[in-house]
Amino acid sequence: MHQYQDLLRHVLANGTKHEDRTGVGTISAFGYQTRFDLRAGFPIVTTKRVPFRWVAEELFWFLSGSTDEADLRARGVDIWQEWATAEQTARFGREENDLGPVYGYLWRSFGGDYPQMNGVDQIARLIREIETNPNSRRLIVTGWNPETCDEVALPPCHTLFQFKIDGGRTLHCQLYQRSADAFLGVPFNISSYALMTHLVAHVCGLEVGEFIHTFGDLHIYSNHLEQVEELLSREPLELPTLEIQNAENLKGLDGLLNFKYENLNLAGYQSHGKIAAPVAV
Repeated sequence: MHQYQDLLRHVLANGTKHEDRTGVGTISAFGYQTRFDLRAGFPIVTTKRVPFRWVAEELFWFLSGSTDEADLRARGVDIWQEWATAEQTARFGREENDLGPVYGYLWRSFGGDYPQMNGVDQIARLIREIETNPNSRRLIVTGWNPETCDEVALPPCHTLFQFKIDGGRTLHCQLYQRSADAFLGVPFNISSYALMTHLVAHVCGLEVGEFIHTFGDLHIYSNHLEQVEELLSREPLELPTLEIQNAENLKGLDGLLNFKYENLNLAGYQSHGKIAAPVAV
């Protein structure tokens, strides 16, 4: 995963100091792109430990359409807990754990009357288009709704992703991410969208190609600088392979929505140890 090391070095070398909404402060670089060939191994950071099960469970939670943080916590993942406190949700007139129209709702009911699921199911539309019109240039899911982006504590950071099918068989994915916490968030984002590409390819009978990650504001928080230096002192290890197992019957939209962590095996994942860092809320 030299691409991740290069990304961090780019921010350190080219970024400028910025104040931000959290009050922590960042070094920020605007506009960057990196690419991962999913046929060459599964892109997961090896210079620190990334909990792949958490990545998978968060993605399944998004795909389910849930915006209830308790649903994710029930899966043993607490990475959204800071934005689901009673204090945070009360700012928007919602109960504790109700995150509002974040990823799950935007993906599965875009433009709906939250919390009613009466909007556009973008995931259903995506799979239908892939199956019926694979040459389409409209294989897009958007997570940015200007009508609701100010009604949540954390508006979507990974804002739009697009698929392309080459030769009727190879699936590529590109993500545009408006805001990216390079040390804590980006490792999750890389592996999450790589996993998404694998899952969509599987349920649509395709092969994986590239994941292209395009950034707007790519930043390192000022209280992550020591952790970044420690990570950069480590040598990246060989990438693992993602194996999808016991999933022959998981096809189409229903198949995508019924994936479980038990259907995944990240074979050969080795990494350096965990590096702890505070979350900026």
